Amino acid sequence: MRLSLVLLLLVLGDWALADACVVHSQGKELDVKVCQQNRSIPPNMFRSGFCQPRLKGQKVEVTFVEQCPVGFFGTCRNARINGTPYQQDIYYYGVASDARFLKPACERQSRGTWFD
Repeated sequence: MRLSLVLLLLVLGDWALADACVVHSQGKELDVKVCQQNRSIPPNMFRSGFCQPRLKGQKVEVTFVEQCPVGFFGTCRNARINGTPYQQDIYYYGVASDARFLKPACERQSRGTWFD
């Protein structure tokens, strides 16, 4: 019984560590910042895979946070990850006019809901 309680606390504690990650990538004439808020991705998979993009020719900085910071211009809610049952919310920062490209991608590719 005691071992089961300890294991349960360890699993729940894993969820509490970081529910979101801010990904800032920079390259030649490119500066992009997004935040991915986890909805249903297993915590280890979220941190080790979904929040670790490999973008050739770009410097990528990832910061884990409890929730996405304010200052975003748009959000893709309930974005589905292709080929998986997982969902996340994606917050976009930077150039608000990029929403004209991001909104259709959110709705068509990720089958999410766009919010300004």
